Amino acid sequence: MAVIHRTTLKPTKLELLTPWLPSRPWYRGGPAGPTLAKAGGFRLDDPRGEVGIEFMVVTDTSGPHPTAYLLPLTYRGAPLDGAEHALVGTAEHGVLGRRWAYDGCHDPVLVAQLAALIEGRAQAQDQNTSDAPDREVTASFTGDGPLSPDVTVTDDREGTGLTTPHGTTLRLQRALRPAPDDRPLPPQGAIGHVSGSWQLPDGTRARGLFAVLQTGPRA
Repeated sequence: MAVIHRTTLKPTKLELLTPWLPSRPWYRGGPAGPTLAKAGGFRLDDPRGEVGIEFMVVTDTSGPHPTAYLLPLTYRGAPLDGAEHALVGTAEHGVLGRRWAYDGCHDPVLVAQLAALIEGRAQAQDQNTSDAPDREVTASFTGDGPLSPDVTVTDDREGTGLTTPHGTTLRLQRALRPAPDDRPLPPQGAIGHVSGSWQLPDGTRARGLFAVLQTGPRA
């Protein structure tokens, strides 16, 4: 169970994300950089208790229209070998000391726990409270057998794909879209999904798809 520490982080998460976001192909904000506010998210527990896992939602009001981004992040007490390209930045935690923050799509611990969430083997946790499930996060899985944590990560204009050797792809919705009637339904042919909620700039809440799992050709 991840413990939420009430302490300082310098720089803050939003300060780390502000220069990093414009480097992503799915960034849709203004050329001067994003104007960010925290809008929601959830956590997952690392079974070994070593890696912090957070799915943060932030809103950016720098573009012509406000955009909500889904940002899977991991926090580590030492650099992750081979993941220099995925480093968001480092910060000093008031209790844990220096922390390395990564784009979690490139972190095998996050990928494994996201698969466990979809398969029903893990429970989404509240973003701000220790040992408190987040009941607003829902997941489904109708596939055969466990999902492979061995994935190839691809970023494009529309989001991030995590593709297994057999072609099954977990597609993360980076720029979130509110679902009609707050009922996020996976597209036809999907074999799994994760959905959740976040706060809009006007203070109301929206629900939408966070990730969609689709099958591919078998080897």
